[in-house]
Amino acid sequence: MTNKKLFIFDMDGTLIDSSNTIANSINFVRENLELEPLPNSDIISKINDHSINPAHYFYEKDEFEPIHEKWFSSYYSKNHKKDIRLYDGIYNMLKALKASGALIALATNAYRVSAIESIEYLGISRFFDTIACADDVKRGKPYPDMLYKVLLDLDVKNTEAIFIGDGPRDEDASEAAYINYIMVDWGFTEHSKDLKVISDARDLENMLLGYL
Repeated sequence: MTNKKLFIFDMDGTLIDSSNTIANSINFVRENLELEPLPNSDIISKINDHSINPAHYFYEKDEFEPIHEKWFSSYYSKNHKKDIRLYDGIYNMLKALKASGALIALATNAYRVSAIESIEYLGISRFFDTIACADDVKRGKPYPDMLYKVLLDLDVKNTEAIFIGDGPRDEDASEAAYINYIMVDWGFTEHSKDLKVISDARDLENMLLGYL
């Protein structure tokens, strides 16, 4: 069993601003389903809304189907480089954590193909010791399946891990896995003023380095 500290990060809305690419990819799927496009702002506001069935809201289906993933990934692969970027301070934070000996993982509801393309394009793939994506597990967040996968992959106890995300799906998954959670507020979710959140990546970096 390793004694290293493990930091698990959500991707979209936490490390990467991919909001426009995700919204455009969803509307591409809707176009293939002969549905009218949704405003990008509506899509972005619902990405982390755990009170909805996203398949029904985005595609008017009871659940996601393989063809939806195929269409989404096709559009995302061809267009993501136009829009995605790292949030300010993220690259330096990951570099500092890795240099300090931390284990770093990614737990994202994105499909693996899209996730790998994004982190490789942005030059951060080398920082991750393992990655868990929606198609790697039976249930994505808010269920804890991908967090369990990360712990198993790296042979780390849940008490030695911290999960960092930007919305209630991340928080619910963290609580279900009994992993400490840190919320950031630069992503897709609007948080209430009384909620304890981190507003600057440099503050997050200092906080995480303090655990090592």
